[in-house]
Amino acid sequence: MAIAACNPTGSPAPSPEPLASDQTLSFPIAQDVADFDPALISSAADVDILRNVFSGLYKFDQQLREVPDLATGQPIVSADGLTYTFHIRTDGRFSNGDPITAGDFIYSWNRAASKQGDYAGLFAVIAGYQEVASGKATQMSGLAKADDHTLNVTLSKRAGYFLTEVGLWPFWAVDQKVIAAAGEDAWFTKADALVGSGPFRLTARTPGQSMDFEPVPAWYGGKTGALTHVHVEVMPDTLAQVTQYEAGVFSLIGFGRQGLAPVAAIRYTSDAKLRSQLALVPLGITFWIGFNLKSGPFAGIDEGRAGRHAFSTAIDRKALVAAVCNQQTTCIQATGGVISKGLQGYLGDGADHGVKFDAAAAKAEYHAWDPDGAKVKGLNYTYDSNAFNKAVCDNLAAQWKKNLGVTVGCVEKDRKTFFDQRDGACAYPIFRQSWAADYDHPQDWFDYLFVTGASSSGSCYSNPSLDKIVATADAATPGSGIADYKVAGSLLANTSVFGGLLYGVQQYLVHPYVKGAGGNALYDHYWTGLRILKH
Repeated sequence: MAIAACNPTGSPAPSPEPLASDQTLSFPIAQDVADFDPALISSAADVDILRNVFSGLYKFDQQLREVPDLATGQPIVSADGLTYTFHIRTDGRFSNGDPITAGDFIYSWNRAASKQGDYAGLFAVIAGYQEVASGKATQMSGLAKADDHTLNVTLSKRAGYFLTEVGLWPFWAVDQKVIAAAGEDAWFTKADALVGSGPFRLTARTPGQSMDFEPVPAWYGGKTGALTHVHVEVMPDTLAQVTQYEAGVFSLIGFGRQGLAPVAAIRYTSDAKLRSQLALVPLGITFWIGFNLKSGPFAGIDEGRAGRHAFSTAIDRKALVAAVCNQQTTCIQATGGVISKGLQGYLGDGADHGVKFDAAAAKAEYHAWDPDGAKVKGLNYTYDSNAFNKAVCDNLAAQWKKNLGVTVGCVEKDRKTFFDQRDGACAYPIFRQSWAADYDHPQDWFDYLFVTGASSSGSCYSNPSLDKIVATADAATPGSGIADYKVAGSLLANTSVFGGLLYGVQQYLVHPYVKGAGGNALYDHYWTGLRILKH
């Protein structure tokens, strides 16, 4: 990935509009932040809030371009692609004034690797990670500093996606002095000890109820923007959130990956006077039909292809969207491949021809593949139990019955059983599958879902041709492998390895006087770019 140029001050463009005297941003979240420790964060909602409190070598701007934060620019990469040299700003400071050096990154990354949180595996390409992960060592051998502001990282294999990973939350810097003084398990529980290097700091917190933040004085990144206070209210009742928004208590709804109550979303998208307050943007999640490529009626890349294609093209996605997407405020048709719209590797609108609805052709193809119905007799579509998944299955089953003449049962499993049997044993012939992007790089999709032995596959798909394409893309220099990933994505679509269904949608309900709010497929906009106008 190329590192884009950035505004050295990090400040938003000057506003010609008159600002309100009270620059307080207030918004609700349905669930409290689960983890304040970057080493343990596992929720996208938590990332959205805490990326304003912590920072790393790089960050992602509104267009998901990776830009320098505590790094001074692009890293120097060795000719063999294994060693990255990062130069670090000399003026970097934590919110308490402690200077940030290369040693702080070595400490932070080793700590995160040893904590073995849900995303510790992001460090796996750094030499010595396995020893730290297993507890045999406390330091990754691939981390070293040339001086206080030069960090050298040696990888165990070529990985162009590593540079994208460096911008993620496990790679954020934490203050060793503060953690040592407050305690490993306590430092992030107190406002005065939650020390990061981002533009805002936590000033008060009542667990389960609220959080308050203020700009960091003399922040190394320059101006922190117009806001003087950010108040986050924990409010599980989404209808009550809208009531408070309409009363002017909340500036917006949507930050922290918050979703609107369905009835409110419909009202705002349907009412011409209200519609301008609701913004809908791609959310980096895709839902699709998973097929078992190892056993069952759809097995075999070539042998089961006609059946998979028939089952996919027998689905009218517009009808599915009408049934489950709340007037397209929560999801839209997935027509551009498995990687979600708004992310690198997206093939483009309409690029996946395997999702084009044609009932007559689908039925003919199905009957040619399974003339007596023996292959799909007693077929069940399995999903983990929740209302959305059930609604999707009910709609799919009705369409398959109508358009193919095939009866498919809907089978619910509890979440743990479903994932254990799907991912661990490829136990289901046809099943619910989805993926929420962890970061904007196709490697996050292919290596976890489609290469041979992928941990979250569920399909036991194995194709040496795809493996070779992905391995080449993974090893490419940062930013240069996207074309190969698209070739791999097209291969999946053209052989009907999956049946694309839906892409997620993120909602932002924002008062007209709140400027700069919104987000992209992965993140809310930084608080530094927001301002409250007179109203």
